[in-house]
Amino acid sequence: MKHLLSAADLDRGQAISLLDLAEDMSDVNDREVKKLPTLRGKTVVNLFFEDSTRTRISFELAAKRLSADVINFAAKGSSVSKGESLKDTAQTLEAMGADAIVLRHSSSGSAYRLAHTDWVKSAIVNAGDGSHEHPTQALLDAMTIRQGVSNNPRGKDLSGLRILIVGDISHSRVARSNIILLSTLGAEVHVCGPTTLVPSSLIEAERLHFLLDDAIRSVNPDVVMMLRVQQERMNASFFPTEREYARIWGLNKSRLARLDDKTLILHPGPMNRGLEIDAASADSKNSQVLNQVKNGVSVRMAVLFTLLSGGPS
Repeated sequence: MKHLLSAADLDRGQAISLLDLAEDMSDVNDREVKKLPTLRGKTVVNLFFEDSTRTRISFELAAKRLSADVINFAAKGSSVSKGESLKDTAQTLEAMGADAIVLRHSSSGSAYRLAHTDWVKSAIVNAGDGSHEHPTQALLDAMTIRQGVSNNPRGKDLSGLRILIVGDISHSRVARSNIILLSTLGAEVHVCGPTTLVPSSLIEAERLHFLLDDAIRSVNPDVVMMLRVQQERMNASFFPTEREYARIWGLNKSRLARLDDKTLILHPGPMNRGLEIDAASADSKNSQVLNQVKNGVSVRMAVLFTLLSGGPS
């Protein structure tokens, strides 16, 4: 595997191998000395044209725990603000010795373009391209689900699990990558949200829902994944008011009570508390939000190890 640009780059075997490797990396993260010498001498560049906290920091931690050198690049305050192109920026960084470029960009397809031109020879990891995809988020979500589901032995896929993804599907790169990866791993994936925010082309009609109460009742999900309402990507009004959105599609205390005690609640963050999820749900025993953050480091260690040292492919 040369790059990781899409969840579709991974077949079932490759996805399970990465998740198993991430479990090994998790053991490293639990040690007193959280270091492996695997990528000593390699340089990883975090090339972020959009703001990020969790993704950027976890990629930085992942690279450092594998002993790689790390360069963090933010578009703000750089030559990009003077008009420098993605091509020129990437080539400049590679000239400085980049072995891998972790790219987050506002334009869908930017990671693919960087990987499939002769601009650079570095390994490219898509850390989120516009509203397109975010494959490492899907991997960390799958890892969290595997860990959280009882009696699910290590190495097993997600066959038989019912997963409900709720909210702003249209603008969510997390939703797209999760629909692809979780389906590859055998899960039955359902989506729910306002008609204006759920493109029917993404999923089979019988797994498409427009009211959260109905979806909870008919799906009886093992996992509920709430998505952030991405108002910064909206150029029109997609729902009446925030209050109306929370009333119909938000996960609240009363809906939480109707879920099974073992149902996992995921959210990619950052959370809009009181909009797509309330405090009772976000802080409940069902919530896996902090486990997702923890697993993000392990998954990104596994991805960087695989791309730069010839690990499982």
